[in-house]
Amino acid sequence: MDTSKKEGRYQRIIKQLEDLLVKTNDPVARMATIAAVLSHKFDYFSWCGFYFLHDDRMIVGPYQGPVACQVLAGTGVCLSAVEQNKSIVVPDVHKFPGHIECDSRTNSEIVVPVCDPEGNIKAVLDVDSASFNSFDETDRIHLEIITTLIYQ
Repeated sequence: MDTSKKEGRYQRIIKQLEDLLVKTNDPVARMATIAAVLSHKFDYFSWCGFYFLHDDRMIVGPYQGPVACQVLAGTGVCLSAVEQNKSIVVPDVHKFPGHIECDSRTNSEIVVPVCDPEGNIKAVLDVDSASFNSFDETDRIHLEIITTLIYQ
C-alpha cells in the first residue's frame, strides 16, 4: 500500500476509533475494539493485539488472529520495546535477535508501547505480517497515536 493511501486510511481509522471509544473508559474494552478495527482494515495485518506487562514477562490480552503465545518472557520484540521504551519496526523477524516465534508465518512485526497517563508502560500493541517489510514510519506514527486513545 502506498504511503498516501496508508496515511488516509489511518486518519479515517483514528476518527472511527475516537467515535467508538467514547462509550467506555475501560482500557481492556478499548484494546479489544482497537485490535478488531485494525485487523479488519489492513489486509497485511496477520495478527493484531496487546500484551500486558507483568513484572519481567508479558501476558496476552485482546487480539485478533491465530492463537497467540500466552506468555512472553526473556527476549523478543515486545519485551525489547518495553526495555527500550520505544516502538520497534522489524522488517524481517528472522533477523531479530531473540525473536519469539508464536506463528511461523510471521515475517515482519511492529510493536508499540502503551503508556498510562503517568507515562508508565502497561502493555504493548503488537502487529504481525506474513510479508516482509510490511511496516514503516507511517504505521509507527499512526499506531503510536492510536495507542494514546486507550488511557485518555
